[in-house]
Amino acid sequence: MVDAHQTFVIVGGGLAGAKAAETLRSEGFTGRVILICDERDHPYERPPLSKGYLTGAAERESVFVHEPAWYAQAEIELHLGQPAVNLDRAAKAVTLGDGTRVHYDKLLLATGAEPRRLDIPGTGLAGVHHLRRLAHADRLRQVLATLGRDNGHLVIAGAGWIGLEVAAAARGYGAEVTVVEPLATPLHSVLGPELGALFTDLHQEHGVRFDFGSRLTEIVGQDGMVLAARTDTGEEHPAHGVLAAIGAAPRTALAEYAGLELVDRAHGGGIAVDESLRTSDPDIYAAGDVAAAQHPTIGTRLRVEHWANALNGGPAAARAMLGNPVSYDRVPYFFSDQYDVGLEYSGYAPPGVYDQVLVRGDVGKREFIAFWLREGRLLAGMNVNVWDVTGQIQELIRAGNRLDPEALADPSVPLSSLVA
Repeated sequence: MVDAHQTFVIVGGGLAGAKAAETLRSEGFTGRVILICDERDHPYERPPLSKGYLTGAAERESVFVHEPAWYAQAEIELHLGQPAVNLDRAAKAVTLGDGTRVHYDKLLLATGAEPRRLDIPGTGLAGVHHLRRLAHADRLRQVLATLGRDNGHLVIAGAGWIGLEVAAAARGYGAEVTVVEPLATPLHSVLGPELGALFTDLHQEHGVRFDFGSRLTEIVGQDGMVLAARTDTGEEHPAHGVLAAIGAAPRTALAEYAGLELVDRAHGGGIAVDESLRTSDPDIYAAGDVAAAQHPTIGTRLRVEHWANALNGGPAAARAMLGNPVSYDRVPYFFSDQYDVGLEYSGYAPPGVYDQVLVRGDVGKREFIAFWLREGRLLAGMNVNVWDVTGQIQELIRAGNRLDPEALADPSVPLSSLVA
């Protein structure tokens, strides 16, 4: 039975917000829990939007975090289709789009991120897409099926994870795909040039065309429909659809208006939080894509836009809101599925941070583990079609010991034996 001695408000209806609400109840909180969602759909998980649901392998119902009836059963007050438009820290109140004013004792901002937009002519044409929300995936799934049936062309701006996963899905439907990417390889900002070429080969084998070293400058249409996409190198690619997959920006407007400390965009952006996911206001926390947390293991501030961060960050913030000691030190983790390649990546090693890349296994067969190191210490590892090693890779990252390169690259040496 809920009592009104305290009210905890969660702004954001994604995985982080839903798991935070669940954790508050499972940890015994008996006050009011109010979950504010600006979408009309119940809270859902995002990975299926570019994976199983988009490809047609999973049904729409599979994406939701909880059954709709769960929220009433857990006595969570759910506001669907209601954006939070104002945060008054002095009055400790959030104002919703319909004018409703909600008081809070503790507040969690799990507002997520939004897709970056192409700032070029032609983006208002029918056939220009983004992929961030379930409604986007609903539309794009139908588009890919139509393109595949009609031998249509999809141009994708950006060869990051979303761009590549959508490319794989589109080829599965039979659509023609061209990926336009300003850097020399896919996933350059995550994997560096050493491993990016693997994904070039993988997608080219499945019929994807790449235009590296180029950016879209215009989307050309007729009668309001997309016909082609032009680049700054003078290329014109036929297109019946264009996907902007150029990254996401943290949704910080509410926090910025309220005067919370933010992180500069050059350093990843987001709401600055400490190890307990507390913001510069002691009664306000942030989790998920929007939170830039001081990471105790990696030793820097990180904003991580992946499923595992929302899955674990929401509950961590909820426990901190309850007054429990929290040090959010999860090793960053994500996964991807493209054609017959499945991979998991743990750690943080963007180009310029590491000084060595080692491989254990057979890259040609796409069964290997890649390791990124600095001064002999493991920063990140990616297992490709090799399973049940993520825990060991994360242990090595946490340990921070200097590793023997030969042993690390030798498949006959158990990874567990390298943890001091």
